[in-house]
Amino acid sequence: MLDLTRLRVLVAVAREGSVTAAAEALHYAQPSVSHHLAKLEAEVGVVLVRRAGRGILLTDAGRLLVARAEEILGQVESARAELAAHAGLGTGRVRLAAFPSALATLVPTAAAALAAEHPGIELALTEAEPPEALTALRNADVDAALIFDHDAPVPGDRRNTTMTPLFEEPMYVVTPADGEWDGPRAELATYASESWIAGCERCRTHLAALCERAGFVPRITFETDDYVAVQALVAAGLGVGVLPALALRAHRHPGVRTDRLPEDRRCVSLAVYGKPPTLPVQAFTAALRSATELNGF
Repeated sequence: MLDLTRLRVLVAVAREGSVTAAAEALHYAQPSVSHHLAKLEAEVGVVLVRRAGRGILLTDAGRLLVARAEEILGQVESARAELAAHAGLGTGRVRLAAFPSALATLVPTAAAALAAEHPGIELALTEAEPPEALTALRNADVDAALIFDHDAPVPGDRRNTTMTPLFEEPMYVVTPADGEWDGPRAELATYASESWIAGCERCRTHLAALCERAGFVPRITFETDDYVAVQALVAAGLGVGVLPALALRAHRHPGVRTDRLPEDRRCVSLAVYGKPPTLPVQAFTAALRSATELNGF
């Protein structure tokens, strides 16, 4: 039978890239990590890792076992949480990864409702963009991930992941409040000759696709994931941008104008590993649904 501690060590080595870094992440002594790796290789009868300078490379067998180990460890963590909550919702925890604008709007409302309804449930919050949040979920670092998808799903392994769609979030073109253009304010083609402010790689890809459908290639002059900075740059007359409703709900600069893009939106969902979710996660999901309604979505 495979030892769970040794599987955790293998996953940590794969994630960190070296025995030394894995030892630091696990708070183990370096010889202990090497010992666990050797024992695991003896148990499975194949070589799992090879030295590469100061680092470690996985063999094909190692990569296969790491993928299965992540699934096993995630299921074990879910089972532990379910057992902890078996007597009811008097105790338990929910570790949530969520993108910044959701943490600034929906999550506080949901957290307050959860605390009022189930004061024994501990809620821990981590800021993460959707790809990183799904990875954390897969690695059992969090219990739930609040994510968004544009036209294409967020990259990542979604096997054994349960997705709960929450709402479709409107998108807006953001322009200087005192700006004047010849053309409809809610059509991107109106701003074809303007400088653009774009966000993360996925958001830039989405913006490029939107502009391509509108018949032009955007000239991107600034890149930032900070929705406060985007609005400040727009208000200063340095470009135009596209932002989702939650970002504008979290912060609204008085020097910008927003016009809803009628054919653009993104889907906000809650992802959990395994099925069904633990009782604490179910309670948080209910609180999150109520929060979306209170916020008008």
